Amino acid sequence: MMNISSGSSIGCFDFASDHLDRINCTLNFQLDYYIRNLKTGICILKSFDLYIRKCRKRRSNQFMRLECDKEENGDAKSDSFRLNSISFRIQDLVRGITHGLDSAFFRHIQSSASNHSDIRSELARLEDNMWLFFDSDIKEFDIISLFLYYSLGDLQLVVDFIDSISENLRHLYGRYYKFDEDLKIVMRTLLEKLMFLKSFIRFVTLQVVEGEHLKDLLVHVEVVAVNAASLICRSWFQRDDKQMCNEIKTEISQLIHKKIDPVDPQVREIYIHVLTASKLSRSSYTLAMEENKHQLAEFIDYLLLSLMELLESYTSFLVPVKDQMLKLHEGVRVLIILLSRVQEKFNELNDEMKDLIGVVVSDAGIVIFSLSVNEMKEGLQKETDLALSHLLEVLKLIIAELVCIYPLPSSSLSFPKTNELGSLDFLLESLKELASSTTDSIAFPNNSICTILEDLVFLRAFLGNIVEQRNQNGKLQTLWSRVMKVAYSVELEIDSALLRDKQEGCLNAFAGDIKLTKIEAEEIYDSIRYDGETLKVTKTTIHMPSQIVAPIFNEALVGLNDQVESIIDRLMRGSSQLDVVAVVGMPGLGKTTLAKNVCSDPSIKFHFHICAWCAVSQVYSKNNLLLQILCVIDSRSSDQYHKMNEDDLAAKLYQQLKGKRYVIVLDDVWDIEGWNLLKHSLPDDCIGSRVLLTSRFHNLSLEIKLDSKPLHLRPLTDKESLELLQKKLFAKEDCPPTLSEVVLHIAKCCKGLPLAVVLVAGILDTIQQDCWEEVARRLSSTIFVENEHCMKTLEYSYNYLPDYLKPCLLYLGAFQEGRDIPVRRLLRLWISEGFVRKIEGKSLEDVGDDYLMDLIGRSLVMPTHRRSLGGIQVCRIHDLVHEFCVEKAKEENFLQILYGDDLLTFTRPYNLHRLSIFHATSWELIKSRLFFPNLRCLLFPDSKYGRPLDGSSLKFLLSKLLRVLDLGEMVSRYFPREVLFLVHLRCLRIQWEIGKIPSAIANLSRLETLAIGGPVIFNLLLPNAIWNIKTLKHLVVFPNYGTGGFEFPMDNLEGSPDLEHLETLSLAIDPSFQSQSLQKILSKLPSIRRLTCVNGNHNWDSEYGASAEYHDAILMLDYLSRLESLKMGRFAGYEFVFPLNLRKLTLLNSRQPWSKISAIGKLPNLKVLKLYYDSFVGEKWEMEEGEFQNLRCLKFSSLDIRWWTASCDNFCCLEKLVLEKCLCLEEVPSCLGETLTLDMIEVKWCHESAINSVKQIQQEQMDMGNEDLKIVIII
Repeated sequence: MMNISSGSSIGCFDFASDHLDRINCTLNFQLDYYIRNLKTGICILKSFDLYIRKCRKRRSNQFMRLECDKEENGDAKSDSFRLNSISFRIQDLVRGITHGLDSAFFRHIQSSASNHSDIRSELARLEDNMWLFFDSDIKEFDIISLFLYYSLGDLQLVVDFIDSISENLRHLYGRYYKFDEDLKIVMRTLLEKLMFLKSFIRFVTLQVVEGEHLKDLLVHVEVVAVNAASLICRSWFQRDDKQMCNEIKTEISQLIHKKIDPVDPQVREIYIHVLTASKLSRSSYTLAMEENKHQLAEFIDYLLLSLMELLESYTSFLVPVKDQMLKLHEGVRVLIILLSRVQEKFNELNDEMKDLIGVVVSDAGIVIFSLSVNEMKEGLQKETDLALSHLLEVLKLIIAELVCIYPLPSSSLSFPKTNELGSLDFLLESLKELASSTTDSIAFPNNSICTILEDLVFLRAFLGNIVEQRNQNGKLQTLWSRVMKVAYSVELEIDSALLRDKQEGCLNAFAGDIKLTKIEAEEIYDSIRYDGETLKVTKTTIHMPSQIVAPIFNEALVGLNDQVESIIDRLMRGSSQLDVVAVVGMPGLGKTTLAKNVCSDPSIKFHFHICAWCAVSQVYSKNNLLLQILCVIDSRSSDQYHKMNEDDLAAKLYQQLKGKRYVIVLDDVWDIEGWNLLKHSLPDDCIGSRVLLTSRFHNLSLEIKLDSKPLHLRPLTDKESLELLQKKLFAKEDCPPTLSEVVLHIAKCCKGLPLAVVLVAGILDTIQQDCWEEVARRLSSTIFVENEHCMKTLEYSYNYLPDYLKPCLLYLGAFQEGRDIPVRRLLRLWISEGFVRKIEGKSLEDVGDDYLMDLIGRSLVMPTHRRSLGGIQVCRIHDLVHEFCVEKAKEENFLQILYGDDLLTFTRPYNLHRLSIFHATSWELIKSRLFFPNLRCLLFPDSKYGRPLDGSSLKFLLSKLLRVLDLGEMVSRYFPREVLFLVHLRCLRIQWEIGKIPSAIANLSRLETLAIGGPVIFNLLLPNAIWNIKTLKHLVVFPNYGTGGFEFPMDNLEGSPDLEHLETLSLAIDPSFQSQSLQKILSKLPSIRRLTCVNGNHNWDSEYGASAEYHDAILMLDYLSRLESLKMGRFAGYEFVFPLNLRKLTLLNSRQPWSKISAIGKLPNLKVLKLYYDSFVGEKWEMEEGEFQNLRCLKFSSLDIRWWTASCDNFCCLEKLVLEKCLCLEEVPSCLGETLTLDMIEVKWCHESAINSVKQIQQEQMDMGNEDLKIVIII
């Protein structure tokens, strides 16, 4: 064994660690867990040794200075001996590790044992020795007290010690504390606080603070660091003692609260004194700051974090204090951006300004450390108020200077301009609810509420009457703005009051403003009336469009057939090497539509083994691009792909494509980088594979291949534009002669852009024909260039929308460009936001569906996939429409879109209403230090797949006023506790890995949608408190593969209130354990419309082979009078009695004999039947006469059926048949050839004879004149 001298103490730690790594590798990492634990202990002891050695050196220097004092001399000698003894013991302990392990390893080799028990025991013994050393030797010598007593404030010692402790904390935090969320939080906080202290020391050193002020700070920080090191050591070595861990958590929290945060007067005094001293010494400061501005920025960042911790109680602050705090946050954050994130701008400042920044940072620290939450609730002390006011003036001066080199947006308060009347309606509903409430949780006088409600009802009616006139009349416009401003202010005040203690009289000022505004409205009304103008009364009822049958997005091309043929020719002919075929052209020309038509051509499908689509767009990632392609190639493995990293995905794509002739479509490529990310995963086997690329940029294809000859998509001719417009307006009918001239004129105004034609058709389709000439006049009055033409047309389409549809359209900008949008998720968001108005006799979801169909009818939204029961399942918007929505939403302060890279430099007013964030990491969210106290909606619509989310990263973005929180694909380790305080939430979509749903979920008493997901969804036990959320409408898990759901608590079920409004539920239940539980639970859900129900028995698969007679049980569901859609999974051997009104039924793993299907066939309203794996068993299904009379869609998947017989009357209404992985099925009933309603047959991975029978049916249908029957066959 190598002998290491005491002079190389650091070497002994590194040697022992390396030795452990070598043993770990030799044992093939079979004892990795134990070895890592021992290495962690070594790292902790290394921190103590570092500190002790420096203390020895310091004591030695002190000893030289104390020779004249014999008593103190003796104490110093004694202390030095104690320190030497501890240091040598630590080093001997670490050196003994290599010797002990070598001996154990030698014994293991001699014994030829395979279980490594000797080595494992030695590892455990060595770790026990470490703890015994700390628990006995260090305690015996009272080394911690010695450290604290002799703290002398050595600068380098303190900084090095904090670095060593922090390194241990990061290691423990990332690896070992992740399973204890509370310990993880407190350790993460301790790490942040230690980094704050280090940055504080660096800042005051940069400010040339010396003498007693610096020493006081260093001694204080040293004391904190020693205590922190001791607590970390105890938490590690006693990690299995739950009670001790809880005690340590408390001690760490107390250390932070009493010794680090400026709560204790003594600590605050130390901080303020050293910052005051930092303002006095300015020698050579400017040069020092230029060279170390990152240290300055780091300290400011921690100051801002301290301020944000105070802002957690923002809703309880007095109004004047709120304004001051927001200005302080804004000013301090601008300084950080200037110093650390746009550093090149800093050099443009003059020396005086740089010097002023240093002073203002010290002042900011003094003010922030002087503030307290109670003070901000009750009013600032005069001294603090004056200091804060002065600081804000100086910050204002600095920001004004910065504007010329770093433009900043206005921070004036403004409210969303979209959906103003809808927002006012939303407020009126809240006021009515408040006025009728019997609770005393808010001490608003009821007469104040009623007065405000009465006056706002009048003003709402008045605004409804002046919608058409307000833009032409200055008085009306000013009044409109005043009403909306005071309405938003009232809403903020009421919602904030729910979060704080009772405050009486806080609505009086608003009541007075509203009363004055009402009087002004009456005077304006009278003046207009007496001046001879008549206010046109605008009805507030909603005129819904007639039922629109939306074609699934697959636009027929007009006039471009020659270009389609040219592209097909270039894809199928030419070089055998991999080649890129590019289609370029300005936005709106139809590049994507052209590519879709090419890919759907039968010759392409026959020629290429693989045809995959990938939407690239402006913002993309390698992970996302690879996933898109792989999930198209092999959709059955999509779950597996989502768990793989980028390198594995790239290798998998290469493997999937190798040896196959493929065509990959890269749609809407903006730069060469997208191609560079993918090209190494596209093998060239010289068999004619192709990449079809669409782009706005001509030079892009030349960057990929110098001799490339891109196809330039031409605009439509006037004749072709007219043809397309007529198809959109009149379908197969002729244009009426009286309209031919105006239609031709409008077609010419579209400048040959297919998108413009489609958008204009959407406008014309919603107005009277005698108004078409006005549309033509407006279109021809503006000169357009390139995509500005489409943008102007979009603006025109937007202006023609009724007000209630405008927010619905702009909201689509929150989703990622070029991606599909799940309609149900979209509708629930619309409803939670209050966009969807109540219509008597219709559910809000049905009204929302009508809204969507209206937008589709106006060609602003494209449906991409239809539901089995009709309606749209998935939709999307054109890239230009998305671009318009993003810009318009930003302009009207309706919605802000941010990407991860933008977060750090984003500066905006603090009154953002809605925020959608893409591709953000936890680090970016934390370091952004963004704060939006009035935020109502926070979306992460399409974050990087499965990206882990640290709950703390959302802490300051989770405004207490949020109504909508959709975390998309971001996954938290645990349920973020911060969410439980968002009492205004109506929609929550969240994923986490470990832990139950907390009982405090009942705090969210307004919650309507709770959607919970995770990497793997099994059964989620709901707390008893769930029955108290009476507003719940949708309780779902995602992704829903029929493998998991919510378990309801069964205790005190009879005494729990009904969930009267619940419409959608993912339910998990164990019918064998809880005999009548299903009926008991469902009887408390009288409004249920969509139900997914799975067997929650964890051992259900052990009973899987059971027959129907095994359970001798029937699950009665016939009492669910409103149930429309039902999915049942894993109820092997159970029979069902279904409700007669059922329209859609999906079965999985029910193992019923085919003879039992007759009961389903007699359901009079059943339109969709989907039978998945082992839902029915047996080789033969003989359909009986009169069954399935109204069935529209039938799907088989993974069934063992061999023979299927039927008669003509069984399929009299069938429109779609899907057969998937039915490997034994020999043929499809020939009578399908006589079904006149049949539109599509899909056959995937089935027997060849079944495929041949489908082809024969197709021929019979063609013989009958049905040439529109679509057959999709995948082998």
